Amino acid sequence: MEQKLKGQTAIVTGASSGIGAGVAKSLASAGATVIVNHPVPATKSAADAVVDEIVCEGGTAISCQCDVSKEDEVKKMFADVVAAHGTVDILVNNAGLQRDAPFTEMTLEQWNYVLSVNLTGQFLCAREAIREFIRRGIVPERSVAAGKIICMSSVHEVIPWGGHANYAASKGGIMLMMKSIAQEFAPKKIRINSICPGAIQTPINRGAWGTPEELKSLLTLIPYDRIGQPEDIGKAAVWLASDESDYITGASIFIDGGMTLYPGFSTNG
Repeated sequence: MEQKLKGQTAIVTGASSGIGAGVAKSLASAGATVIVNHPVPATKSAADAVVDEIVCEGGTAISCQCDVSKEDEVKKMFADVVAAHGTVDILVNNAGLQRDAPFTEMTLEQWNYVLSVNLTGQFLCAREAIREFIRRGIVPERSVAAGKIICMSSVHEVIPWGGHANYAASKGGIMLMMKSIAQEFAPKKIRINSICPGAIQTPINRGAWGTPEELKSLLTLIPYDRIGQPEDIGKAAVWLASDESDYITGASIFIDGGMTLYPGFSTNG
């Protein structure tokens, strides 16, 4: 892959598996030094495996434990990265999870937990990244932008999802948070966008594709007739983090094989 991000440092939250791991590998292939974030000690071995894979491919990466829902840990992660690498150029706000339940049975703990990681975690990390971007300013040999943030949203920022009200609410919140801060900081040459994946083949949604029957049912929602892969998201993340997309900010980029095209209406409804 062309070294579009050479000399830049990227933090990818929730990068020990799934989409985050795929994005981390893609950014490293494009030349970035990647901080592979993971939330708790139990996820360190998975994060280290991602780091090892990046290093074996000739890239540069380190793992970093931080629960993005905790302000003190987020502040420490950014301070440690700046101390070790001089600055942060790219943030991929990817950490996210599900705690599904019918709405009338959903507990306050389930609601708060999903919102604390999926939405508050993105707020905390974006705030620290923007503070660093403003402190450093533009360094032309690194990028024409002062900094780039990619918020990992979902098709469910626009598609309602019964039984997943907490998750859908978090993704809808990400959409308007992203657009609001993109508007606020565009004059500082800070670019902020979202990637909105559809069905991507990762552990978080194994129940939707784990058997041939489940996969066949899932594909009825995807006009392009295949499930997405983490590298589909990684390629888009590289482009959004590079100067090739310099005139793009405040955009939600849907990578979903056409899931948001209302496939139920493809044969006249």
